[in-house]
Amino acid sequence: MPQNDTPSTKNRRRSARGGSGSRRTTDQNAERGFSASTALSESMQRVLVDLIELSLQGKQAHWNVVGTNFRDTHLQLDEVIEAARGFSDTIAERMRALHALPDGRSDVVAGTTTLPEFPQGEIDTSEVIDLITERIDVVAATCREVHDAVDEEDPTTADILHAILERLEQLSWMVSAENRTARTS
Repeated sequence: MPQNDTPSTKNRRRSARGGSGSRRTTDQNAERGFSASTALSESMQRVLVDLIELSLQGKQAHWNVVGTNFRDTHLQLDEVIEAARGFSDTIAERMRALHALPDGRSDVVAGTTTLPEFPQGEIDTSEVIDLITERIDVVAATCREVHDAVDEEDPTTADILHAILERLEQLSWMVSAENRTARTS
């Protein structure tokens, strides 16, 4: 039975058999487009590990916070954790889009994060607020430290850092406000 082939059908069939045509290997397709330099990859990795660690420390605080305003603090920690997890995924996927390899293994995170260690055991709400605010600010500082070099190489990734900074600084303000007292004129 004769086949009614169009030129594109012939090319697809030829490519599937390994013949000449427009076939590209998977590697060729995967490596198209802009690729991050080592410096850009390392900058994004720094942000990634700090975000992962913030989500882990936020969860530790979430489980062990006690005291006045427990429920509000407990729920506010969920917001911090959700933001950190979401942004860590965004950074990791951006790295992959730029052909870089994110590394979120626990030993890598523990060995390279800039966040201080989180205390063990039950922690009073006011102390948790101070501890988490400090850690949010550390992650924001990491984003600011890498920003200019990232922006020079890849403004799109810098835009992601802007979104992360905006949310982290908002969370820092909202969380820290729990321990503040109003200024008097």
